Amino acid sequence: MASEKKRERQPTLSDVATFAGTSVPTVSKVLRGGTDISPATRDRVMIAVREVGYSKGVPRPRARSLSSEAPPLIDLVVNHVDGSWANRVLVGVEREAAAANVDVVITIARDDGDWVSRLLRRPSQGAVIVLVDPTSAQLAALAAGGVPVVLVTPMSRPAAPVPSVGVTNWEGGRSAAEHLLELGHTRFGVIAGGHDHLYNTARIDGFRSAVRDAGADEPHVAYADWNRELAAERATELLSAEDRPTAVFACSDVMALGVYDAARSLGLSIPGDLSVVGFDDGPEAEWATPAITTVHQPVAEMGAGAVGLLFQTRRRGGDDERSRPPRVELSTSLVARGSTSAPRG
Repeated sequence: MASEKKRERQPTLSDVATFAGTSVPTVSKVLRGGTDISPATRDRVMIAVREVGYSKGVPRPRARSLSSEAPPLIDLVVNHVDGSWANRVLVGVEREAAAANVDVVITIARDDGDWVSRLLRRPSQGAVIVLVDPTSAQLAALAAGGVPVVLVTPMSRPAAPVPSVGVTNWEGGRSAAEHLLELGHTRFGVIAGGHDHLYNTARIDGFRSAVRDAGADEPHVAYADWNRELAAERATELLSAEDRPTAVFACSDVMALGVYDAARSLGLSIPGDLSVVGFDDGPEAEWATPAITTVHQPVAEMGAGAVGLLFQTRRRGGDDERSRPPRVELSTSLVARGSTSAPRG
């Protein structure tokens, strides 16, 4: 019928090349992770891929390596491997991948952005991205190259519709406040991580909601960017005030250790003079003296769940590309240990 709209034409490599001001072979080379491409050209092509909406629509087929017996592989993309958090994610990722006879390659996302090209260059079946905030252009390039991705605890709202796995951060922050309120605390401090991190904001908002509901004073929030030394500095400022808090919620166990450092330097005992609650329930929480009361998040399970979502995405292919991608949230729970007690007096 004349009134019927024609089906929209799918963008092509030629459309991408025209938008980027380059050739089709160059676009193809970028989407294969070619090494003889300048960073400026690579970035221009990735932006063009996003702007014209080009996508293969289906994940790449399982590539055959030099040995036909070699299993397929997936990438775990992280910005560092320091500390226990990333290692616990790896445990979950490797466990789920091994069960499917899939190998795991660790890819470090350095500031030059070349990690995307490295994924496109390898026969990767997909990527689990952790502690990295990919741009919309990077996500578009991976989609166009047929590399599905799953984000673990996205740092900001994903720049493109991609599956993700996280935890109930808001409820975790609220449970920390409820625990301290039940003990009788009314003056609180919060040592927060990064200003723009979604999970950090959710933890603070959950904590604040419980404090407000109880009619207690608004907690003072200081940002320490997930760093122990900076957390100690911020906590020292909080605890040096005349009307200092009797309880501090740190948005990570590592920053909780910074609060311990500050309390020690000021001659305050934990939990006698100061109660401390952390977040993560990593090994650091149990090693501390006293052991840290903290909000447990199932980090290994997040890694395993992300791999499961990745396999689901591959099986779906491009059939569901217009539907909302799945978001899995695992439960947090408070673990009471020796760092919290009723306030003195």
